Amino acid sequence: MDFELTDDQRTIQRAVRELAARFPDEYWAEQDEQHRFPWEFYNAFAEAGWLGIAIPAEFGGGGMGIQEASILLEEVAASGAAMNGCSTMHLTIFGINVLVKHGSVGMRHEVLPKVVDGSLHICFAVTEPDAGTDTTRITTFARRDGDSYVINGRKVWITKAGDAQQMVLVARTTPRDEVAKPTDGMSLFLVDIDPSAVDIRPIPKLGRNAVASNEVLIDDLRVPVSARIGAEGEGFRYLLDGLNPERILLAHEALGIGRAAIERATRYAKQREVFGRPIGQNQGLAFPLAEALTRLDAARLMARNAAWRYDQGLACGREANMAKFLCADAGFQAADHAVQTHGGMGYAKEYHVERYFREARLMRLAPISQEMVLNYISQHVLGLPRSY
Repeated sequence: MDFELTDDQRTIQRAVRELAARFPDEYWAEQDEQHRFPWEFYNAFAEAGWLGIAIPAEFGGGGMGIQEASILLEEVAASGAAMNGCSTMHLTIFGINVLVKHGSVGMRHEVLPKVVDGSLHICFAVTEPDAGTDTTRITTFARRDGDSYVINGRKVWITKAGDAQQMVLVARTTPRDEVAKPTDGMSLFLVDIDPSAVDIRPIPKLGRNAVASNEVLIDDLRVPVSARIGAEGEGFRYLLDGLNPERILLAHEALGIGRAAIERATRYAKQREVFGRPIGQNQGLAFPLAEALTRLDAARLMARNAAWRYDQGLACGREANMAKFLCADAGFQAADHAVQTHGGMGYAKEYHVERYFREARLMRLAPISQEMVLNYISQHVLGLPRSY
């Protein structure tokens, strides 16, 4: 059992760290304050070829695995970019996976090279206001009309919808009460975001404000049958291909935020003097930071394990969910202790830890809440009766 990164993985880690360092905390604070998409950052990573790290080489991508993509996103988050930086690209890494695996040959050759070079932005639209985590209850419907589908519905919390040209959309093609299983009768589509039929409204929110989350209203959006990804009615099964890598990537992003918070807090604890000595000399501040680092390191082992298992083609639902749970909690605890270490100044934007705190809190909610992770583990790992 080898816990060391390979030489190639260390090269990725070093290169990403150096590139991300060109965008300091002040840059991210400004983008967050102005609700401005970080185009300079995004374009720099696109030009360096990082957007396609997990896309097959035949389409211009790096052809690497989730382990390498996780290293990339952890380093982005740890640079101080946190979720504002990671959210510009993690949908490209995992969300496009359904297209890689199930899209037609023509669709893949047309779309994936543009995703890799950063010229095409695609968002991922699943969540709905009245469905939440229960995807089987979505009501967005795609009605077949000859060689087209006509789509109507409503999506919510759709990241980057206002900055994207296309959308991977899940919609029902058969009503829920007409299928044998609730997971049947859903289909995936890659659709153009046509402003005449798609209304996008940003949602005011607590953090990660450089990358908007949106409500999307779809009114008689007509798309060709060729826009469907894979077979009709198989969309839910296709979605499952993205769930484990999504949780693994988000786990590493949470680790990165925790690392950034600990680094800031430790530096402050060494420099800030009260009662004639640095505050880091006090166990009341030193011990929580030491504990937070210990929890981050422990959570990283589960996250690395989950990524390795996924890349080896092994079952990893247990590990991916546990990694998301442990890393989200560890990252948030680190950010919380960073704020506490700074005292009153931790509440000030000047020191940036309040931004880490806001973005680390999101990780305990998205893409799946901590409670739903425990539901999964209770039912699918322990074999207990389903509780919902």
